[in-house]
Amino acid sequence: MSSKAYNEQELRALVEPFAQPMLVLVGEGRVWVANAAYARLLGLPVEQVEGRSFLDFVQPEDRSRMGDRFHRLATGAPLDGRPQLYKVLSVNGAPGEILAQANPLRLEDGRFALLLSCMVMAESPRELAVAERLVDTSAGLVSARSEEGVRRVALAGLEAAGFRARILRWDGTRWVVRDGVALPADSHLGLEALSDGRPVFGGADQAQPTHAYLPVGGPRSEVLWVAGPWVAPRHGSVLTLFAKVVGAALADAHLQADGARSRWEVEAVAEMARFVAQPVPPPPEMFLARVAELLQARAVALHVTSEPGQAPRLSAHVGLEEGSDADAVRATGVLLATSLREDGGVLSSEAQGRALETLSQGRLGSGTAARLTRGGECVGVVQALRAKERPFDERDARLLATLAELLVMLLEQRRLRAESARQLTETRLLLDLARTTSGVLETASILDVASDFLVHLLDVSNCFILLYDEQAKVLRGAAASAAHRDMFRTVVVPLDSDDLAARVALERKPIAVEDLTSASTSVSAVLIDRLGEKALLGLPLTSREELIGVVLVDDVRGPRPFGPELIDLAEATCGQLALSIANARLYESLWASYAELAATRAEMVKRERFAALGELSAIVAHEVRNPLGVIFNAVATLRRIMNPGGDTAMLLDIVAEESDRLNRMVADLLDFTRPRNPVLQPEDLLRVLQDAFEAARAQALTERPVYISVEVEPGLSTVPMDRRQIRQALFNVAVNAIQAMPQGGEVRVRGRRDTHGGREQLRIDVMDQGPGIPAELLHRVFEPFFTTKAQGTGLGLAVVKRILEEHRGEIAVESAPGRGTTFTFWLPLTQPQSLS
Repeated sequence: MSSKAYNEQELRALVEPFAQPMLVLVGEGRVWVANAAYARLLGLPVEQVEGRSFLDFVQPEDRSRMGDRFHRLATGAPLDGRPQLYKVLSVNGAPGEILAQANPLRLEDGRFALLLSCMVMAESPRELAVAERLVDTSAGLVSARSEEGVRRVALAGLEAAGFRARILRWDGTRWVVRDGVALPADSHLGLEALSDGRPVFGGADQAQPTHAYLPVGGPRSEVLWVAGPWVAPRHGSVLTLFAKVVGAALADAHLQADGARSRWEVEAVAEMARFVAQPVPPPPEMFLARVAELLQARAVALHVTSEPGQAPRLSAHVGLEEGSDADAVRATGVLLATSLREDGGVLSSEAQGRALETLSQGRLGSGTAARLTRGGECVGVVQALRAKERPFDERDARLLATLAELLVMLLEQRRLRAESARQLTETRLLLDLARTTSGVLETASILDVASDFLVHLLDVSNCFILLYDEQAKVLRGAAASAAHRDMFRTVVVPLDSDDLAARVALERKPIAVEDLTSASTSVSAVLIDRLGEKALLGLPLTSREELIGVVLVDDVRGPRPFGPELIDLAEATCGQLALSIANARLYESLWASYAELAATRAEMVKRERFAALGELSAIVAHEVRNPLGVIFNAVATLRRIMNPGGDTAMLLDIVAEESDRLNRMVADLLDFTRPRNPVLQPEDLLRVLQDAFEAARAQALTERPVYISVEVEPGLSTVPMDRRQIRQALFNVAVNAIQAMPQGGEVRVRGRRDTHGGREQLRIDVMDQGPGIPAELLHRVFEPFFTTKAQGTGLGLAVVKRILEEHRGEIAVESAPGRGTTFTFWLPLTQPQSLS
């Protein structure tokens, strides 16, 4: 080290005159002073060099070594004093090789400094420079992360070495240039290079080769096209080695990409499997949305077959709007035919890509599709679509095929879940029907409930039930769903007609007509014309091989296929319905038998009672009327002989009155017990009513005014009846009505037609304004010998009830305390002239 201590001016004066690069370093390697030659070497002004670390201008590979060497020199460590060879970087990035000699200095302030005297090395020969550049590029290929990165680094390295280069790929039918430039005219030499695995030189029109085709190898059929003045057969080994390095880098990048892709695909499939395996299966649209996200597709569409052998129809999609992208929706059919023929995923061809691009107005141009299969049968197709700039590859097709299997599982889970829900609903409905029909023992109620039930169960528009009339050999409308219940009860279908209901009854099997507008099957014109039916299903109602009737269900919304599952469900329901009808009929028959037996027994008891009472009444009448005759004669003789007055006359009147009452009682008793069949003749109803009520008013002898108003419906002139008996019945009721109004009032009588017991009858209402009958006594007014009057016999209303029953009519009473009493007569308007 020199003993002289330098300052900055002295150092500048020392280094500036030299033509070779020189600089002074201080501190941790900061450039304190640099001459113009060093700045020119770096391509920078001196001001941008001084003050910075000299390592900033050293090639990265040499920085650690040079920094460590400077540190050791600064600390006085003994080192080899020979010049050091390293490379500096200029602003254009090109390294320059220099040989630097380091000399330590001492500064005036006592700091250590190092004077570097640099000598620029001569440029290497062209061949060596190219080889070094290719070696550097080969080293850079290792850090490339993808196949595209390897290609980019390789082309950049060749261009830095002074070549023009491009990569050509043979797809089996043609060359594809990745950078989009025109193909070389002698591109056939590239095929030769691929087949022989060696460089092939071109440039037959020049004195020496101008370019070469270098087989790259690797995962694809690619060649490097290299052109430049250095291309010659003697350099073939260097270029071939570089091409093999590129091929190895491509293979490694492809392997890494495949590994990463495989891991990603496994994770994606696992995630989709977890998505599908949710307790409640998600809708297909959510699955398609995830497929679109995984494949980075613009649209994903699902086509599903509704029936085996039918063409798939678009069922769900994402990324397409049917309103604005109607053509794009139609574009989903481009890949259908291809995907249906092949297993696994398929890719769109060039022609299909153009069709997609046309239909989607440029939004789509590439697609991949996979067939959905279940049990070896095709059930649909799923496809993904995106722009032509980002075409799908085989890996995308393979992934879509795997996802298609998960989609089949999802659709099957949803189908099974829907089927289970449907079966559960149907089972609940059938149980409800069974509970309802088992709790109802009336056929009409069962049929009404079953009609409405079948509409909901089978999702049809209407339901009609016809019952078989074995005597008339016809099917009669018995019930219908709520909208047409009254209309259908008038329908009659002869069993020997060609109507569908008759065919079902005769063949005892279901008959379905899916489209009534084009079917030749005869169906009731009433139903088609009035309801506008489009489809019809007929089902027999049978129990123990016995025909009960026919059930018809229709659909007015349009033609409809009635599948085997629906027909099976309908037959099961009809079986339950037939059993309920049979049970109800059995119950009704049993009940009718019991009722008939009870009525017969009651009639027998009644007749025995009447016979005994009649016999007793005859005896009593004979034994009572003889003394009564004597009493009447004695009273009349006493009045003639005595000409009584005062108390005597009063006592004779009492004896006569009580004797007369006793005589009437005997007469009533004889009327009640004497069975007489009515003789029916057409009688003038108005006259019968007026006669009966005038006679009642005359006998009642009430002191208060009583008004009687009689109204008869116009057109109701003659009615079949036994005039004497009906007059007696009306008379008895009228007497009661007048006697119930001691203060006077009005008795209203109305005669009119009315429906009672399912047929048209004559109705006569007798309404008084009396105090009414207590509710606890109302049910006893027709009992024999029951009366609330001090002078009554209790047989008047009993006689009325007997007369009406003998006319096959009825009598009823309604009363409320303080609001009067109404007696209602019902007499048949049509019946035989005589009931005897």
